[in-house]
Amino acid sequence: MIESSKAKRKEIKMLNRKLLEISGVVNVESFDSEEFLLETECGFLAVAGQNLHIKNLNLEQGLVAIEGTVDSLGYLDAHGQNKTKGFLGKLFK
Repeated sequence: MIESSKAKRKEIKMLNRKLLEISGVVNVESFDSEEFLLETECGFLAVAGQNLHIKNLNLEQGLVAIEGTVDSLGYLDAHGQNKTKGFLGKLFK
């Protein structure tokens, strides 16, 4: 029970596919106007879209806000299993 009270809440909020707010972000691995690759506490998260840019970034609090047209979101690993394979697989796609 102590463990659950210390666990931070991770959220992904999207407003009309134009604004994406993500908590629990550890690092921004790479980004451009069409794709972001974020390392989160839940695994690597890929965000794809058009005209994407960072609106807000605070890695101390683990918060990232992305503006643009969001086409897809997806975790690259299956619940923390073999993160490297998912990350490299995405790089060499």
